[in-house]
Amino acid sequence: MPLLVTPSVLGRGATAPNSRVVLGGIGMGNRAMFILPNFLAQPDIQYAAVSDARADRLKAAKDAIDTHYRTPDCRAFPDFRELLAQPDIDAVYIATGNRWHSMASMFAARAGKDIYCEKPISLTIREGRQLVDMCPRYGAIYQAGTQRRSTESYQFARKMVRQGRIGRVHTVEMQVWTGAVVPHEKAVPVPAGWNYDEWLGPVAWQPFVLGRVNGWPYFWDTGEGMHTDMGTHYTDQMQWVLGTDDTGPVEFETSDMVWPDPVKYMSETAISGTFRCHYANGVEGVLYQRKGFTDRYIRYIGDEGWIQVDDETDVVTAEPKSILQRRQTGGVGWANASSHIRNLLDCIRSRRPTLCHPEVGHRAQSIVESMTISARLNRKLRWDPVKEVFDCEEANRMLYREPRAPWRVS
Repeated sequence: MPLLVTPSVLGRGATAPNSRVVLGGIGMGNRAMFILPNFLAQPDIQYAAVSDARADRLKAAKDAIDTHYRTPDCRAFPDFRELLAQPDIDAVYIATGNRWHSMASMFAARAGKDIYCEKPISLTIREGRQLVDMCPRYGAIYQAGTQRRSTESYQFARKMVRQGRIGRVHTVEMQVWTGAVVPHEKAVPVPAGWNYDEWLGPVAWQPFVLGRVNGWPYFWDTGEGMHTDMGTHYTDQMQWVLGTDDTGPVEFETSDMVWPDPVKYMSETAISGTFRCHYANGVEGVLYQRKGFTDRYIRYIGDEGWIQVDDETDVVTAEPKSILQRRQTGGVGWANASSHIRNLLDCIRSRRPTLCHPEVGHRAQSIVESMTISARLNRKLRWDPVKEVFDCEEANRMLYREPRAPWRVS
């Protein structure tokens, strides 16, 4: 790919203050189509192009955007690199599978585009750091899709903790749901309309197995499980509330891990378990993977009370209950990313960091990734958040996976 020198690379901003941000979408599956109305509702966005490795999803996305604008003008590209080569595209929305997040973001930054990318920022710690370093090099504004920072319920909880309403915080509890299992299946021919090589992208080649493709969150190379995928929302909140966005915990350990039976299942990631981290100041973070999808929450526990956000309902509970009298409800819930998108648009114009800039996303992801490595090795790990290395060479070898050619960016 040629290096495209755009206004954003030169530090002049991608768009004029009163003009529209021309947007392209990369990865137009379920998440992208769910959040599409949030983008289309912004009057200063022109959604102009889409890309996907699946022809059916590419067509569905183009049709939806053309219907919204009442024109046939949305461009469709089977290869996302063609979209990035379009000189009029100012920014991209990346909603691929997790295996692609950091790589697609780095391709976009190198092409001079600003970025909104779904979480997690990466699937290895060193690749996340590579993205953090690359964005300022090319002048890219980046927003991680951990949109709960733009949600009223979570903002209120943070405000109460930071005001000392529950005293000194000593524990942060987080909960995601039980992971699924994928039974063994045989490989089949790649379906018509799939560019399977591009779908796989930077991960090692695998035969086309429908269960593995549809169940990609439950394999180490493509998803790393629910505690990694969903857990980064809550570790992001923990970091934000504790004021540790530029650092992180120093110790990780796991317990009560339940894994798939390899005789019955080909999936690899944990079904359930408890993941713990400890900060240098003694604060403990506990991430539970258990129960159902609607049982997820985050709770801050202090020496004078606690406050909790129920993630399914946005309901806030607290002790003492008088804390809740300070809440003025309103604003969007976590399912509506409009406020988070608005923050990105404002920052595209000002060229200031977003709420969830790359360092923020990387630090939150480093926590769940470290928990993953601790679980896979079944051992406690010490972590240096400055050097970003463990006290264990076997763990350090898991900080990075060499991407499959040609999906390498430097």
